[in-house]
Amino acid sequence: MFRPEFAGLVDGVVLALALVVVVHLLARVVPTMVVRALLAAVLVIAAGVYIAFAVAAGAGAAWTLAEIVGVAVYGTLAALGVRGSHWWLVAGWAAHPVWDVALHYFGPGHAFAPDTYTIPCLSFDLLVAVYIVLVGPRWSRTAVRPDVGTRRTVAAR
Repeated sequence: MFRPEFAGLVDGVVLALALVVVVHLLARVVPTMVVRALLAAVLVIAAGVYIAFAVAAGAGAAWTLAEIVGVAVYGTLAALGVRGSHWWLVAGWAAHPVWDVALHYFGPGHAFAPDTYTIPCLSFDLLVAVYIVLVGPRWSRTAVRPDVGTRRTVAAR
């Protein structure tokens, strides 16, 4: 029989593939900025869920503050990735499993963060990061005009 951790990893893969399909389809009809903003928002939400876990478990003000700091870090990476290089989004998504696994699965955050969230996050986050690595170079060739929100192709240098 499979271990529960394996099933959690599979869940993360399935959920990541669902997000990737949605994002990929959206990318065909909306400006790149919207796609980046969606991936950034999901990253911030993924980090923010730990605030809810800490508060619900009564983990205390220090833990809640630590989770808020985590959201601020991932929020900063997400914001930089919306308008800047796609590598900021990759960094946020690739670093988030460290937060999930080191702090909330093996670390003291395990007292309040359920394995049913931390384990799927490992595969989910890494697959989203890989997707951005693969499609991100296309984003740098497609710019969004902030004044009108339309796509235009930028000449390759």
